[in-house]
Amino acid sequence: MTEIAGKVAVITGSGSGIGRALALNLAKGGAKLALSDMDTIGLAETVRQAELLGAQVHSAPLDVTQREAFLDYAAAVHEHFGVVNMIFNNAGIAFTGDVEVSEFKDIERVMDVDFWGVVNGTKAFLPYLIESGDGHVVNVSSLFGLLSIPGQSAYNAAKFAVRGFTESFRQEMMISKQPVQVTCVHPGGIKTAIARNSTTADSQDQADLAQFFDRYLAHTSPDAAAKRILKGVTGNRGRVLIGMDARVLDLFVRITGSGYQRIVSTVTGLAMPKPKAPAPTTGSVL
Repeated sequence: MTEIAGKVAVITGSGSGIGRALALNLAKGGAKLALSDMDTIGLAETVRQAELLGAQVHSAPLDVTQREAFLDYAAAVHEHFGVVNMIFNNAGIAFTGDVEVSEFKDIERVMDVDFWGVVNGTKAFLPYLIESGDGHVVNVSSLFGLLSIPGQSAYNAAKFAVRGFTESFRQEMMISKQPVQVTCVHPGGIKTAIARNSTTADSQDQADLAQFFDRYLAHTSPDAAAKRILKGVTGNRGRVLIGMDARVLDLFVRITGSGYQRIVSTVTGLAMPKPKAPAPTTGSVL
């Protein structure tokens, strides 16, 4: 795929952040859009802005963890436009908490949205992308799909899984000579609301973590991220790194191997907000 004008692009998680920026940049480029999100207010605003740019838009609320609903949504989008050329599996959530204090349900929720949402989207739309003769799957992993940090075990697991799934899937499309390109995206710190909307283990202060992320880690705008992603799509690139932080840390991991873990754990222990102290116990102990 070398151009986006006239193409039909599906974007999950399009109610804000990178998803909205992708929608607006695609609209400017003349694409038709299928937009979804669980945030119906944010989704409506993205639709409004895209339509002001002249885009033809199909929109629907969608929980990417619900496989049957995703399959029905894919069929509805195909019926609406008659063709589907691209899917951007962008929807995601974040959670912070050490394994020791994280609940099973917290880890499962991140895997359901961030990994299985990608699998569901890829599988649901793949037949239509192949049918188009000019398909592209774009799966959003993360900088944390390139290296791990303490407190992000669930998120790291999901984003590493997205990377592995996507890279294997890309090779399968090459071998089978299907007309589908595949791109895995690794954003660094992006100025979105993901940290403010994230959940945490009880031992963490969510507000402190969000403030730390927004102040020190979020350097790239969603619009800049979207432009880089679309450049990767039109260039049929297998991997897209977004932000200087992603590029530098990717190189850092390649050079140091597993040695990066000791360095990162030391830096994280010094720089990150500390967990809350446990509540004092009351009463006597016999």
